[in-house]
Amino acid sequence: MKSLRYRPIVSHDRARPSRARVLAGGLGWFESCERLVRNEEPAVVDWHDVDADVIDALTRPRQPICSLSLAEPRLMGILNVTPDSFSDGGQFHRAEQAIDRAAAIIREGVSILDIGGESTRPGADPVDSEDEIQRVVPVIRSVRRSGFQGVISIDTRKAEVAEAAMKAGADMVNDVSALRFDPDSLDVVRRAGVPVCLMHAKGEPRTMQNDPTYDDVLLDVLDELEERVESCVAAGISRDRILVDPGIGFGKTVEHNLQLIRRLSLFHSLGCGLVFGASRKRFVGTIGQEEDPGRRQPGSIAVGLEALRQGVQVLRVHDIAETWQAVALWRAML
Repeated sequence: MKSLRYRPIVSHDRARPSRARVLAGGLGWFESCERLVRNEEPAVVDWHDVDADVIDALTRPRQPICSLSLAEPRLMGILNVTPDSFSDGGQFHRAEQAIDRAAAIIREGVSILDIGGESTRPGADPVDSEDEIQRVVPVIRSVRRSGFQGVISIDTRKAEVAEAAMKAGADMVNDVSALRFDPDSLDVVRRAGVPVCLMHAKGEPRTMQNDPTYDDVLLDVLDELEERVESCVAAGISRDRILVDPGIGFGKTVEHNLQLIRRLSLFHSLGCGLVFGASRKRFVGTIGQEEDPGRRQPGSIAVGLEALRQGVQVLRVHDIAETWQAVALWRAML
């Protein structure tokens, strides 16, 4: 656990000073960093006063994921092949419905199609591996047969499911447990040589929202993700194949989520591409006063644009066409 952390203070202003550093090879830049130490007040320092290895992690261009460049924002489209996901559970549970929805998501222009067969909403019960495989594999096969050349991600915590999905045509693994739930998952990813997204979650989905507590949510989440990244690297998974996700809503209160989003750029210090998923989540509805997850699109887009402003490379979303429109306008104004 490191005692000293630095968060780049990101700008996208067109008047970029020549001394500024480009953030992660993307669209943003920074001149200063916020110095963060547990139990101390933050301080702003010039980037020249930050250790060279930290600056290297912050500025090094992120390598493509499955030939997909991370130099510009990407959308990961959500397809829940489940009866009980919080936003769209049951809508695409049957294979025919899921395949039709996958085609619609692809038409709307996603770079990554994220297919999951187990709900990880708060309070959700676990799903047997075989049931999960039966849900996701036919959809993956159908998408590949349709000619989709983009990236397919399998959203699972289980090694057996990940292996079956990859045999069917999945390109990467998105694990909400950061490869901790199943002791075989890390080795499966290593042997397959595929990219992996490591997400932070506190506890199990069934109980994760039962009064989650942290000493310092920002630094605690960073420390835990760093431990998982380093474990993967030590096991032989290249850092260039690792994405990280702070896990908004997974064992976090509304205030925890806000604290993470306000200083999201800190996670670039891990030297990995960043995935951000806040689409339709409960805190969006709480702040935006909307009970129906399907009507949380405006708030979800607002939070997503803030994530892009802080240099996030991949937004995981339900509303693809609407988010693309917002991103196109955001980029045009830059």
